Order: sequence, then structure tokens, then C-alpha cells
Amino acid sequence: MHLAWLWALLLCCRSAFSADLLRWCTTSEQELAKCSDMSKAFSRANLLPDVACVVGGSAFGCISMINESVADAAAVDGGLVYLAGKDFHLKPVVGEAYGQDVGTSYYAVAVVKASSNLTINSLRGAKSCHTALNRTAGWNVPIGFLLDSGRMPVVDCHVAQAAGEFFKSSCVPGANGDGYPPSLCELCKGNATGQGRCEPNPQEEYYDYLGAFRCLVEGAGEVAFIKHSTVAEALEGPAASSWAEGFQQQDFQLLCRDGSRAAATAWRTCHLARVPAHAVVARADTDGALLFQLLDQGQQRFDGEDSPFQMFDSTAYGGKNLLFKDATTELVPIMEQAYQAWLGDEYLHAMRGLDCDPARLPEFLRWCVLSTEENHKCSEMAVAFKGKKLMPEIQCVSAESQEQCMEQIQKKHMDAVTLAGEEIYTAGKAYGLVPAAGERYADGDTTSTYYAVAVVRRSASDAFTIYDLRGKRSCHTGYGRRAGWTLPVGLLIRKGLIQPQGCSVLKAVSAFFSASCVPTNQSQNYPANLCELCAGDQHGEHRCQASSLERYFGYTGAFRCLAENRGDVAFVKHTSVFENTDGRNEESWAAQLQSADFQLLCPNGARAEVGQFAQCHWGQVPPRAIMVHPDTNTMAVHGLLDKAQDYFGDDSNSEFSMFNSTKYHGKDLIFKDATTGIVAAGERRTSAAWLGPEFLEAMEGFSSAQCSGAAVQSVNIFLLLLLMTSLVCAQFCSS
Repeated sequence: MHLAWLWALLLCCRSAFSADLLRWCTTSEQELAKCSDMSKAFSRANLLPDVACVVGGSAFGCISMINESVADAAAVDGGLVYLAGKDFHLKPVVGEAYGQDVGTSYYAVAVVKASSNLTINSLRGAKSCHTALNRTAGWNVPIGFLLDSGRMPVVDCHVAQAAGEFFKSSCVPGANGDGYPPSLCELCKGNATGQGRCEPNPQEEYYDYLGAFRCLVEGAGEVAFIKHSTVAEALEGPAASSWAEGFQQQDFQLLCRDGSRAAATAWRTCHLARVPAHAVVARADTDGALLFQLLDQGQQRFDGEDSPFQMFDSTAYGGKNLLFKDATTELVPIMEQAYQAWLGDEYLHAMRGLDCDPARLPEFLRWCVLSTEENHKCSEMAVAFKGKKLMPEIQCVSAESQEQCMEQIQKKHMDAVTLAGEEIYTAGKAYGLVPAAGERYADGDTTSTYYAVAVVRRSASDAFTIYDLRGKRSCHTGYGRRAGWTLPVGLLIRKGLIQPQGCSVLKAVSAFFSASCVPTNQSQNYPANLCELCAGDQHGEHRCQASSLERYFGYTGAFRCLAENRGDVAFVKHTSVFENTDGRNEESWAAQLQSADFQLLCPNGARAEVGQFAQCHWGQVPPRAIMVHPDTNTMAVHGLLDKAQDYFGDDSNSEFSMFNSTKYHGKDLIFKDATTGIVAAGERRTSAAWLGPEFLEAMEGFSSAQCSGAAVQSVNIFLLLLLMTSLVCAQFCSS
């Protein structure tokens, strides 16, 4: 029974490959010779299907041939597993395992001396040591990570140029050809006589893992990009290097992805990426289980010392890592045959960072503008950028609303638009757009980005919390404003404390609080008790008006409403208390107020001191973001703007100023005037990540409470159709 099942399985295996052959792709004469011996060994052992060896010329040539059904399988590294999956829809079916304690992977790490103060966030301007150009741990992972996370900007996909500008100087063996910045070889030393400088071979003493680490040890560089085992190999045991004498592992530390540092032995939790093992790739229609069965039988017969053929040894062919890596201890089946799963998120993102093909970059970046003034500034920006030969070129396209911009970007008729909080939420939720870059504001700028807080008076007898707000009196900056309305009301809805009945959030809020001051310019159908606490001007006029004529309007006004004991809670921004207490506001109502007399209500039900706003807030208003279609190369967008701000980020530039709108008789055109720089979206790759959990929760609270006109209309149409059906049936069904 067992033999019959096995024979049926082998027959399946034969039919899975064209012409009863598994065509293995090779990349060199040495590999072809080993493949030929493997084919003969398998044949003598009666392993099926037969293995035929074909020449691909290179690993990339092999995945192309597999895609074109000229070959069936080949073992490639992680970078080519990425390309094979992304560009050719091939899948990894069998993986290499290397024993020890890392299984099918190793870790790419960034090592510094323990005495250094560098972190992953402060590498710009550092001196760097790399194993070699295009090597996984020494180049692909660190450079890809720095690019993908936005720490290293790149213009026009010139990755080597970006690295040359990012690091002060480097040793990148192999980066000595035409078109490479000279700084990439500046730290290299060659051999003892100075020969072979910056060559990707042992003549360069700073080549490979140990060489890059030596570059750090000897003080040439400040950070070395190597694999996790290199430090121990160089410092401990019989193979310890003489140039590392006197150093111990505790003299070195690792740079972690989150900006922290860890001991050199903590590579499992502190690394740049887990580097996946080599894997055998095949077409999507290949049965990976059957291919593994063939190779598994092969490794059981041809991995012993007495075997005439060695699957995981290449010395007999005068080469290294032929067909499979020599360090392979066994081949293992890949259960989830998707290239993303095999590579893992860390490595996948690093590869995405390097996957910047100049041929795929857009020639133009069509920027959506919303006014004549903004179009004027955009046109001058396009001319200024073109004058510096910045790519892609800017084209200015007008729209009537922000939502029209979003819709046109979704349809790929436009490319970019700058949006703020609620609009970022809509762009992501309704149109699938993503942030490519964002604005950065000056330290201490509490207008552009700030925390929304709920302020109450300190009280020993009535220390109520967020869960006791029903029936309280509330002071708000104004209807529709972020800190005073959108964030607190949205969060209360999301938590289920406010439960809108029907379609009116206003009515729900008016029913939740006993009385409020929510200044507005929309008086029609506005619940009366939302204006009950408002005071108007000194004559009692302009009451509840959303302007400075209403004493309780805005941040200071809402706080005043609380301070004068009109309300029990004020929804303001985090600086409102400090700006109006401890003698900072000399007006009579505020002159005697002390910041210690107030506290914050936290969304988790606690109270906190007013200085703890970073831990106790109802949401942080995020910076504005440049939103694009998810297919857009976000690195190209950030790279363009990052380079442009080197030329035009200063308001004193007479030619053009990115962050100044006064010349165009407007305010915050294209970019907010308070912007001090453009930053990459980095890990905040979605609108939700950009907005943050509290802001998102508030927006989703509002979203869940809104009544969709389309939904109401569809219900009405359904009822009408139901009525018509009933009438028709009454007339004809009885017959």
C-alpha cells in the first residue's frame, strides 16, 4: 500500500514538469559541472523525474528562463526571491537550512563601538564600513532599510549617490567604478602594500564581514554593517583576528531599528533585518511538495562523507556555493509558498527600498492645487525646481475641492496633494491614498501640531473621570474644530459614551451634556443647549458666535469658560492651561489662576497633571501630509522635496521659497507657512499610521455616527420597489 502510494506520488511528480524532466538552471561552468554530476547521481539512484541542467548565465537569467518555461527551478538568494516573486510571479518552494541556532536565516546588523553615541537615527554624516557593494548584510539591507524608512533620501533613484551624500565617507569594496561617488571608497586601505584598494576581494583588508568589522575596530569607520556572528568570530576562539586583540564583545553594541542600542549578543531582537536563506524558486503551477520530495531523497543519499556526490559541497568543482550554499545542512519544504512570507517584513521592506528603477519613475509629478493663488505658487515652484534639474518635474493641475483631488489621484489623473487631519483620513479610507512625505514644524510650534486635551478643575470631592461626563457642562473651542469638537466627540462616540440616535451628532451631544458652549456660525436647527453656557461680548451680544466677539470662543475662550466656572470640562489644546495661568495672562479673569489648580481627563479613565499631556490626551493633531496613489514611488516624491528644500527651504531665498506664501497673497499655499522641513513618511505608510491611534479612533467614531444619504436613499428605493412589486403581484399573481 505504501509503495503504491509512493509510486503514484512519483508519477505526479513526473507530470508536474515538462517532458518528464526537471530542468535545473545553472549560472557558471563550475555550477553546470556540479549539476551534471547531480543529474547522474540522481539517475543512478532511480530518483524521478530526471534532472537536466541548463545554462542561465546568471541568477537573474535563471529566474527569467523559469518564467519563460525554458527552465524549471534554481536556488537563489533573498534579493532574487524578491524579484522572482514581484516581477515574475515565481514562488519559493524549498529552503536551505544552515543548522546552528538560526535555522533558515541569519541577521544583518549595524555595529558601533560602545563608546560611540550613534543611533540608527543619527547615521547621517557618519563614517561607514560595508562588506562590499550589493552584498546582502553589508549593502542591500542597511541601504534598503535607510531608504525605505525615509532616513536616507534618494533623488532620481541614484542609490549610490544617495549613500555617498548620506555618509561622510565609507569603505564599500566594489564601488570604485565610473559613476560612483569617490567618498564610497575613501576609507578603504587595500592590502599591506596599498594594492587592491576598494576592490571586492581579499586584497582589500576591509572587504567581507571580517573586513568591514576590522574597518570599525581600527577606527577608520564609526559603524560596520555585517552579519550577527561576525563580532564573536573576530574576537573569540582559535580563529580570533590579531587586529582585534584587546577588544571584547562588550566593547561593541548594535543599533536597533527603533533608535535604541543593545549588546552585541542581542542580535535576535536588535537587528536591521532577518536575512532569509536561499530558496529554490519555481513557477506558480509547480507542485512544491513534489519538488521537495525529489530533493529530499537526494539529500538523504548524497550528504554523507562516503557519498560519491556531495549536494552541499563545492570544493571538487573549484568553486563555492554551487547549486546550494555549502553551509546548508538540509533542505526544508516551504509551506507558505509566497515570496513575502519567506522573506519577512523586515527584509521585504529593505528590498523595496532598493527597488528604485529610474526607468519606472514618472516624468512628471502632477500636483493638485485648489486656488488661483496656490496655482501661482505651484507654477513658480515648477520653474524653480526645473532650474535646478530636479526630477520628476512638477506640473500644476487645478481642482475645485480636496475630494476632487483625491478622486483624480485615485484615478491616476493627478499624483499629489497636501492634506490635513480629517482630509488625510478621508483620502486613506475612501480613496486608498497613502502618505509619501509630511511637514515638520519648529520645536515648540503648538499651532501646527498639538495634543487635544480635556481640562477640569482639581477637586478632591468631585474627581470625576471620562466615564462620568454625562450630564456635565462642557466648554468647546467651536463647532467642527479639532481639539474642541472632532477629537473629543469622536472619541466619546467610539467609546460608546455618546450614542447618536438617527443621523444627528449635534442632538446626541446636546443630550449627553446638560449644557454647553459650542460656538458656531450655523445657527439653523442648532440645539439650544449647545449655546447655553456661551457669554457673548461684554454687552452680551454675539452670543455663541464662532468669532472673537464670543468670549468663550477658541482655545483661550473655552478654557475661560471652565475657569469662570461656567463649565465642568474644557476641550482645548495642551498649551491652553499654561498660556493662561501662573501670571502668563494678565487679564482679570486669568491673573490669579494657577496651573496646579487644573488636571486632565485621560481616555483610559484616569486623571493626570496638566504637564502629562503627552501621556494623557484625546489625540494628537498630526502634521499635514503629501498624499499619493499607492502605486506612486513615495521615495521619489520625498527625494524630490528633500533635495528641493536644500535650495528653496529658506524664506530668504529671493528666487523661490517653498514655505512662504506672502508673495502670492495667500496663506499655507501648497505647504503650511510654519513648515521648517519636509520629512519622509517612513514607517507611517498608511493614513491610519500617519494620523495615530487616538485621532483615528475619533474619526472612526464620527464615521460610525454619520448617516449616509446614499444609504437612506437606497432604503427608500427598496421600499418603493417593494410597494410596486406588491401592487403588480396583487394584479397578476392571483391569476
